[in-house]
Amino acid sequence: MKAYISYLENFVTENRIAIFKKVLSQRTRFFTAVLEDLYQMHNVSAVVRSADIFGWQDLHIVQKKYDPKLSHAIAKGAEKWLDIHRYAQTQDAIDHLKQKGYKIVATTPHTNDVSLPDFDYTQPAAFFFGVEKDGLSEQVMDQADVFLKIPMYGFTESFNISVAAAIIMHSVTESLRASDINWQLPEQEQENIYKQWLEKSIKRIDLIKKDYMEKFGI
Repeated sequence: MKAYISYLENFVTENRIAIFKKVLSQRTRFFTAVLEDLYQMHNVSAVVRSADIFGWQDLHIVQKKYDPKLSHAIAKGAEKWLDIHRYAQTQDAIDHLKQKGYKIVATTPHTNDVSLPDFDYTQPAAFFFGVEKDGLSEQVMDQADVFLKIPMYGFTESFNISVAAAIIMHSVTESLRASDINWQLPEQEQENIYKQWLEKSIKRIDLIKKDYMEKFGI
Protein backbone atom coordinates (compact mmCIF):
# COMPACT_ATOMS: atom_id res chain seq x y z
CA MET A 1 0.00 0.00 0.00
CA LYS A 2 2.85 2.40 0.77
CA ALA A 3 4.05 2.29 -2.86
CA TYR A 4 0.51 3.04 -4.07
CA ILE A 5 0.18 5.92 -1.63
CA SER A 6 3.49 7.37 -2.77
CA TYR A 7 2.24 7.17 -6.34
CA LEU A 8 -0.99 8.99 -5.47
CA GLU A 9 0.92 11.74 -3.69
CA ASN A 10 2.32 12.80 -7.06
CA PHE A 11 -1.16 14.05 -7.98
CA VAL A 12 -1.76 16.09 -4.80
CA THR A 13 -0.14 19.31 -3.65
CA GLU A 14 2.36 19.27 -0.78
CA ASN A 15 0.09 21.60 1.16
CA ARG A 16 -2.84 19.20 0.89
CA ILE A 17 -0.66 16.27 1.95
CA ALA A 18 0.47 18.23 5.01
CA ILE A 19 -3.14 19.06 5.93
CA PHE A 20 -4.21 15.42 5.57
CA LYS A 21 -1.41 14.21 7.84
CA LYS A 22 -2.09 16.91 10.43
CA VAL A 23 -5.82 16.13 10.56
CA LEU A 24 -5.18 12.37 10.66
CA SER A 25 -2.97 12.80 13.72
CA GLN A 26 -6.02 14.28 15.49
CA ARG A 27 -8.56 11.66 14.41
CA THR A 28 -10.08 9.19 16.87
CA ARG A 29 -12.43 6.26 17.04
CA PHE A 30 -12.45 6.25 20.84
CA PHE A 31 -15.84 7.98 20.70
CA THR A 32 -18.51 7.76 18.05
CA ALA A 33 -22.03 9.08 17.49
CA VAL A 34 -25.17 7.25 16.41
CA LEU A 35 -28.17 9.05 14.90
CA GLU A 36 -31.33 7.01 15.30
CA ASP A 37 -34.00 7.75 12.71
CA LEU A 38 -33.52 11.50 12.47
CA TYR A 39 -35.68 12.94 9.70
CA GLN A 40 -34.57 16.58 9.54
CA MET A 41 -31.78 16.89 7.01
CA HIS A 42 -30.21 19.95 8.62
CA ASN A 43 -29.79 18.16 11.95
CA VAL A 44 -28.08 15.15 10.40
CA SER A 45 -25.81 17.40 8.39
CA ALA A 46 -24.93 19.53 11.40
CA VAL A 47 -23.93 16.48 13.42
CA VAL A 48 -21.77 15.25 10.55
CA ARG A 49 -20.03 18.62 10.51
CA SER A 50 -19.48 18.53 14.27
CA ALA A 51 -18.08 14.99 14.12
CA ASP A 52 -15.46 16.14 11.62
CA ILE A 53 -14.63 19.27 13.60
CA PHE A 54 -14.04 17.31 16.81
CA GLY A 55 -12.05 14.61 15.04
CA TRP A 56 -14.51 11.69 15.32
CA GLN A 57 -13.79 9.50 12.32
CA ASP A 58 -16.94 7.36 12.42
CA LEU A 59 -20.61 8.29 12.38
CA HIS A 60 -23.45 5.76 12.48
CA ILE A 61 -26.92 6.39 11.05
CA VAL A 62 -29.96 4.19 11.75
CA GLN A 63 -32.65 4.74 9.11
CA LYS A 64 -35.66 2.58 9.95
CA LYS A 65 -38.30 5.05 8.77
CA TYR A 66 -36.35 7.89 7.24
CA ASP A 67 -33.51 8.10 4.75
CA PRO A 68 -31.83 11.39 5.65
CA LYS A 69 -29.98 13.14 2.87
CA LEU A 70 -27.07 15.35 3.77
CA SER A 71 -27.14 19.06 3.09
CA HIS A 72 -23.77 20.00 1.63
CA ALA A 73 -24.41 23.63 2.56
CA ILE A 74 -24.63 22.66 6.25
CA ALA A 75 -22.21 19.73 6.38
CA LYS A 76 -19.66 21.77 4.40
CA GLY A 77 -18.40 18.61 2.72
CA ALA A 78 -17.47 17.01 6.07
CA GLU A 79 -19.11 13.73 5.04
CA LYS A 80 -16.31 13.28 2.48
CA TRP A 81 -13.76 12.78 5.24
CA LEU A 82 -15.75 10.57 7.62
CA ASP A 83 -16.61 6.88 7.61
CA ILE A 84 -20.41 6.86 7.71
CA HIS A 85 -22.08 3.56 8.58
CA ARG A 86 -25.79 3.02 7.87
CA TYR A 87 -28.14 0.47 9.41
CA ALA A 88 -31.70 -0.58 8.67
CA GLN A 89 -32.34 -1.55 12.31
CA THR A 90 -31.28 -0.11 15.64
CA GLN A 91 -30.31 -3.53 16.98
CA ASP A 92 -27.80 -3.97 14.18
CA ALA A 93 -26.05 -0.78 15.27
CA ILE A 94 -26.11 -1.74 18.94
CA ASP A 95 -24.73 -5.21 18.25
CA HIS A 96 -21.99 -3.89 16.00
CA LEU A 97 -20.85 -1.25 18.47
CA LYS A 98 -20.95 -3.55 21.48
CA GLN A 99 -18.85 -6.04 19.54
CA LYS A 100 -16.34 -3.25 18.93
CA GLY A 101 -16.12 -2.62 22.66
CA TYR A 102 -18.18 0.55 22.94
CA LYS A 103 -20.43 1.25 25.88
CA ILE A 104 -23.87 2.39 24.74
CA VAL A 105 -24.71 5.90 25.91
CA ALA A 106 -28.31 7.11 25.64
CA THR A 107 -28.36 10.89 25.49
CA THR A 108 -31.67 11.53 27.19
CA PRO A 109 -32.97 12.54 30.65
CA HIS A 110 -33.54 9.44 32.78
CA THR A 111 -33.99 8.57 36.42
CA ASN A 112 -30.51 7.03 36.55
CA ASP A 113 -28.81 9.57 34.33
CA VAL A 114 -25.30 10.97 34.58
CA SER A 115 -24.70 14.69 34.18
CA LEU A 116 -22.28 15.54 31.38
CA PRO A 117 -19.57 17.01 33.68
CA ASP A 118 -19.52 13.71 35.60
CA PHE A 119 -19.38 11.41 32.57
CA ASP A 120 -16.66 8.74 32.62
CA TYR A 121 -14.77 9.45 29.41
CA THR A 122 -12.09 6.80 30.01
CA GLN A 123 -13.92 4.02 28.11
CA PRO A 124 -14.81 3.93 24.40
CA ALA A 125 -18.40 5.16 24.05
CA ALA A 126 -21.08 5.34 21.37
CA PHE A 127 -23.44 8.26 21.96
CA PHE A 128 -26.97 7.63 20.67
CA PHE A 129 -29.09 10.62 19.64
CA GLY A 130 -32.80 10.10 19.00
CA VAL A 131 -35.38 11.32 16.56
CA GLU A 132 -36.33 14.94 17.13
CA LYS A 133 -39.86 14.38 18.39
CA ASP A 134 -39.96 10.98 20.09
CA GLY A 135 -36.42 10.55 21.38
CA LEU A 136 -34.55 7.26 21.48
CA SER A 137 -36.26 3.92 20.92
CA GLU A 138 -36.98 1.40 23.66
CA GLN A 139 -34.26 -0.81 22.20
CA VAL A 140 -31.62 1.78 22.99
CA MET A 141 -33.12 2.64 26.38
CA ASP A 142 -33.31 -1.01 27.40
CA GLN A 143 -29.72 -1.79 26.39
CA ALA A 144 -27.95 1.44 27.30
CA ASP A 145 -25.02 1.25 29.70
CA VAL A 146 -25.26 4.92 30.60
CA PHE A 147 -27.97 7.59 30.45
CA LEU A 148 -26.42 10.99 29.83
CA LYS A 149 -27.94 14.43 30.26
CA ILE A 150 -26.72 17.96 29.67
CA PRO A 151 -27.32 20.31 32.61
CA MET A 152 -30.02 22.91 31.79
CA TYR A 153 -31.04 25.89 33.88
CA GLY A 154 -33.81 27.60 31.93
CA PHE A 155 -37.47 27.01 31.09
CA THR A 156 -36.79 25.05 27.90
CA GLU A 157 -36.69 21.30 28.51
CA SER A 158 -34.40 20.15 25.74
CA PHE A 159 -31.76 21.15 23.21
CA ASN A 160 -32.03 20.85 19.47
CA ILE A 161 -30.49 17.47 18.61
CA SER A 162 -27.57 18.93 16.66
CA VAL A 163 -26.82 21.40 19.46
CA ALA A 164 -26.90 18.62 22.06
CA ALA A 165 -24.54 16.52 19.95
CA ALA A 166 -22.09 19.40 19.56
CA ILE A 167 -22.09 20.15 23.29
CA ILE A 168 -21.47 16.51 24.21
CA MET A 169 -18.83 16.03 21.53
CA HIS A 170 -16.95 19.11 22.68
CA SER A 171 -17.06 18.18 26.36
CA VAL A 172 -15.93 14.56 26.10
CA THR A 173 -13.37 15.34 23.40
CA GLU A 174 -11.70 18.01 25.49
CA SER A 175 -11.61 15.69 28.52
CA LEU A 176 -10.17 12.88 26.43
CA ARG A 177 -7.46 15.00 24.84
CA ALA A 178 -6.42 16.39 28.21
CA SER A 179 -5.91 12.84 29.53
CA ASP A 180 -3.06 10.38 29.02
CA ILE A 181 -5.35 7.91 27.19
CA ASN A 182 -4.09 6.71 23.82
CA TRP A 183 -7.02 7.94 21.73
CA GLN A 184 -5.29 8.38 18.37
CA LEU A 185 -5.84 6.02 15.46
CA PRO A 186 -3.36 3.15 15.02
CA GLU A 187 -0.81 3.66 12.24
CA GLN A 188 -2.46 1.13 9.93
CA GLU A 189 -5.86 2.80 10.26
CA GLN A 190 -4.32 6.19 9.57
CA GLU A 191 -2.66 4.79 6.45
CA ASN A 192 -5.96 3.32 5.18
CA ILE A 193 -7.83 6.59 5.72
CA TYR A 194 -5.00 8.60 4.19
CA LYS A 195 -5.21 6.48 1.04
CA GLN A 196 -8.97 7.03 0.86
CA TRP A 197 -8.58 10.78 1.27
CA LEU A 198 -5.96 10.92 -1.45
CA GLU A 199 -8.23 9.00 -3.82
CA LYS A 200 -11.15 11.31 -3.06
CA SER A 201 -8.99 14.34 -3.83
CA ILE A 202 -7.79 13.24 -7.25
CA LYS A 203 -9.84 13.79 -10.38
CA ARG A 204 -10.30 10.81 -12.66
CA ILE A 205 -8.96 8.51 -9.95
CA ASP A 206 -10.24 5.43 -11.80
CA LEU A 207 -7.91 6.12 -14.70
CA ILE A 208 -5.00 6.80 -12.38
CA LYS A 209 -5.62 3.50 -10.58
CA LYS A 210 -5.69 1.72 -13.91
CA ASP A 211 -2.44 3.36 -15.02
CA TYR A 212 -0.79 2.37 -11.74
CA MET A 213 -1.83 -1.25 -12.10
CA GLU A 214 -0.64 -1.44 -15.68
CA LYS A 215 2.63 0.31 -14.89
CA PHE A 216 3.52 -2.02 -12.04
CA GLY A 217 1.88 -5.17 -13.38
CA ILE A 218 -0.69 -5.51 -10.64
